[in-house]
Amino acid sequence: MIPLRDSAGASHLSPVNLLLIAANAAVFAYEMHSGQAGSERLIVHYGMIPAKVAAIGSVSAASTGHAMLTMLTALFLHGSLLHLAGNMLYLLIFGPAVEMRFGHHRYLYFYLAAGAAANLAMVLIDPAAQVPVIGASGAIAAVLGAYFVLYPRARILTILPVFVFIELVEVPALIYLLLWFGWQLFSAVQSRAFSSMAAGVAWWAHIGGFLFGLAAAPILARFPAPRPRMLRRAAR
Repeated sequence: MIPLRDSAGASHLSPVNLLLIAANAAVFAYEMHSGQAGSERLIVHYGMIPAKVAAIGSVSAASTGHAMLTMLTALFLHGSLLHLAGNMLYLLIFGPAVEMRFGHHRYLYFYLAAGAAANLAMVLIDPAAQVPVIGASGAIAAVLGAYFVLYPRARILTILPVFVFIELVEVPALIYLLLWFGWQLFSAVQSRAFSSMAAGVAWWAHIGGFLFGLAAAPILARFPAPRPRMLRRAAR
């Protein structure tokens, strides 16, 4: 199922969400400009390698600092155009409503913290892994988890392939995201038979991110989103 639009946040301006999409696109453009060898060096240097994060505390301060930094830098690296496009589609559709509810600054902090938490889930699952983990999907999974809590009655316009036909259907967000999470969990459990990543997908980062969003959303939603500065001035 490919989402096209949601009913909760489609009409709302989401500057931080758009900035995150632009940043991901800009980094990917730089990767492509660097050529294959340059892109591989970027991924090895700025991707999150679980074994290096697991070694924090037993290595030098410089290595520790770099390993911690990669838990964030890895969020902006992608392995292919399809990888980038899929992630950004979900962020474009589900991000605006969550940003509207949290407020711009809190949404940015939430996104980055969620990405780090999702990467930490990969470290916990396979602390000896040497393969770099990259991509925004862990942070985006947290956005989906928050959306699940905040907008369960929203509806998601979805492309649904039926044999050789394409149908456009509106699916309740509760059902859509339960199906999405069920598939992630099934794939994550299956991947453990081989490694923490299957077919290059960090399934456990998706699980960790989604659970982070489920836990954080009720806390962050307790506080009303700050009004933009221009509206505060007008109210005076």
